[in-house]
Amino acid sequence: MTDRNPKPTKAERTAAAREQARALREAQQKKERRNRLLVIWGVVVAIVAVIAIVGVIVFNSMAKDVANTGTSPANANQYGGFTLTSTTALEPTETFDFDTETLPAAPEEAAEETPIPPGVEAAPEGEPVQVVEYVDINCVHCADFAATYDDQISQWLDAGEITYEYRTVAFLDRNSATNYSSRGANAAACVADQSPESYWDFMKAIFAQHAAGEVKNAELVDMAESVGADTEGMEDCIDDGTYRPFVKYADQLARVDGINGTPTAFVNGEEADLNAFVETVQGAIDANK
Repeated sequence: MTDRNPKPTKAERTAAAREQARALREAQQKKERRNRLLVIWGVVVAIVAVIAIVGVIVFNSMAKDVANTGTSPANANQYGGFTLTSTTALEPTETFDFDTETLPAAPEEAAEETPIPPGVEAAPEGEPVQVVEYVDINCVHCADFAATYDDQISQWLDAGEITYEYRTVAFLDRNSATNYSSRGANAAACVADQSPESYWDFMKAIFAQHAAGEVKNAELVDMAESVGADTEGMEDCIDDGTYRPFVKYADQLARVDGINGTPTAFVNGEEADLNAFVETVQGAIDANK
């Protein structure tokens, strides 16, 4: 009688085992590919979520478009600056209307040497030496410069030996989700407009806290109050961005005038070497007497 179910030969058993092993390997490889895809998609979803959150922050901070036109704050000059005549006084000016769309285009390439901007000039003999500094509230080098030289600048100012003009730009808004450069410059303009006697102390305070990072509008209000600024209307001015159009104007003027970095300082009509700032200013003071 013939055996209808013969036992597999050794070769057949070996082939079957190999086939089973191959099937298991393929199943494992499919599982690994599926897991890798899940991980990749998980990362993609996380990145999209982060981008969405940042987008919301940026959208909220820029919800109100900054106007191209406006009226300058009190004590601002046509060059976008505020000029201190002492640590408690700003040079008074007439307010003016502006339109950033009428400004020339900024140079496409930086000049080899920083051009002398309009309004930067040597003081007449016997008059206080003019010092003009371009600053960005969010600039660490500006904060370092202030920490190094503010005490000396205070002495020159109160001795009537110099005038000190801040032209505040917003170059670093591109690195800030909250437009801190513009918000800080707006807060400074609010102080200049409403409490000019506190402007110097506010500028010192805002750079002194730089290491702590960007601050909210409410903290800018508290900072203004802490240096003695008039509290009436200050919160609305800072929170509403009242002088953001003026900040935009000052920023674009600086770009048009070829300013490409901060701090950039001019002493008596010439760009100053910041590493020899004290010597440069004192030399100009001595020569101007």
